[in-house]
Amino acid sequence: MPRGGWPQNPAIYQVYPRSFQDSTGTGEGDLKGITKRMSYIADLGVDAVWLSPFFVSPMVDGGYDVADHQAVDPRFGTQGDFDDLVSAAHNHGLRVMIDQVLNHTSDQHPLFQAAINGDDSAAKCYLWCDPKDDGTPPNNWLSQFGPPAWTWNHKRRQYYFHQFLSCQPSLNLRNSQVQEMHRQEIAFWRDKGVDGFRFDAVTSYLFDESLKDNPPASAEVQDKVSGANFVPYTYQDHVYDMLPGDGAAYAEKLREWAGDDAYLIGESTSGNNSLSLARDFTEPGRLDGCYTIDMPENGADAETLTRVFETITDLSRYPKWLSSHDQPRHISASGDASDRDARFFALMMAALPGPWLIYQGEELALPQATLSREETTDPLDLLYWPDGPGREGARVPIPWSEGPAFGFTKGTPWLPMRWSNDRCVDAQSEQSIRGFYQKVLKLRRTHDWHAGKVLSHRIDGETLICETETQNAKWEIVINYGTQTYARDTGAPVFASQPCTGDVLGRTTAVWER
Repeated sequence: MPRGGWPQNPAIYQVYPRSFQDSTGTGEGDLKGITKRMSYIADLGVDAVWLSPFFVSPMVDGGYDVADHQAVDPRFGTQGDFDDLVSAAHNHGLRVMIDQVLNHTSDQHPLFQAAINGDDSAAKCYLWCDPKDDGTPPNNWLSQFGPPAWTWNHKRRQYYFHQFLSCQPSLNLRNSQVQEMHRQEIAFWRDKGVDGFRFDAVTSYLFDESLKDNPPASAEVQDKVSGANFVPYTYQDHVYDMLPGDGAAYAEKLREWAGDDAYLIGESTSGNNSLSLARDFTEPGRLDGCYTIDMPENGADAETLTRVFETITDLSRYPKWLSSHDQPRHISASGDASDRDARFFALMMAALPGPWLIYQGEELALPQATLSREETTDPLDLLYWPDGPGREGARVPIPWSEGPAFGFTKGTPWLPMRWSNDRCVDAQSEQSIRGFYQKVLKLRRTHDWHAGKVLSHRIDGETLICETETQNAKWEIVINYGTQTYARDTGAPVFASQPCTGDVLGRTTAVWER
């Protein structure tokens, strides 16, 4: 059932504020820039806009190291600018979703600084531990980026726990003071007109208070754990450092704090048992959706979609996505960066049931940008250079028009922009990739594809065939991942990502009504 004023299974457009539109000439995008471009987002045909963090932050981890969860960072504007953005979105019929980073804070957060300076109440809001007798950390836990999850603080003569960077100390979300702080933060943004939240790293919220060592990962588990296999984090089975038995139930608190009319999704950073965890987080009274890394890491291939269909029967609980601020752009990572592949993936996402998360610029078929080591600032990309995940390449600003800085800024872009002019917004037309996204988003809503149920699915060679059912029709979705034509004896489809009279060309998605 739809949530509050939200449509069922919304299409949500993610904006990374620093890279969308600069209105001041600083070289960094801001809230006024987003407001200026709100009609562009609405004209695409999406239902909502999701903003990545714009809160006060040292920006070591792209804004996900928050120093004040209720304040707008001056680089992005003011509270008044945010109010104007919300009004503009609502006037265009869009709902507003914002990130909530509840798992950790910046090490510059006043609460963490108070803990360093001896405030024991503040210290209990995090996880501080004495060293072992030999001075080493209390256990073998590793951060999700690979280095140890414990950092020494000489003032307290203790280690503090962090599941990501050392500048992102993990909060103790079982602590009542932390819970009240987060309740107030969520209430603050709801009062400002926010319609929903995306909860960052929701599967990382809790740790086992026994602090036992994690066991080694089996080969099977290592392949499923989030991250490349050369990252030390994948060498452990994360039994004790994240999400013990009561973890998914914590989402009930999120629902209570946000209210029944807020649309809530969570990000799962757990590769092991990811689909069953997504299902657990979306039980009644919890989140509306929980998305996992399975689709982007595997190019939404036939085997991955099969696992999704067989594990999560109600796909309204599983948002589909392929690109984000944390993943390389999918038409490069899982395709050949061609317009053909952009259309192939777009129709695949539109035709399959469930919510759809669209990352800024994918509607322009932006490829993954190449940056030199000197141009890169992202700590994870630099840690494993040149083999990092490519997060920063996906954050290169949007090209709006030809000319200096592609209309993004009157200053110098914070990341170099080397787009081809045909990828600019001003170069788009009804026949362009943006035009294609507009068509499939309209078809998705007109035919209720988003609300369908998967009746059957099978893999035939390099092709996945799905039968879905909506309220008024049955549909056959044929996804040809290969390069050879998939022969069929039926007529032309309702819609296809390439010209199709029956047979389905390689790298083509096609949809028939049955």
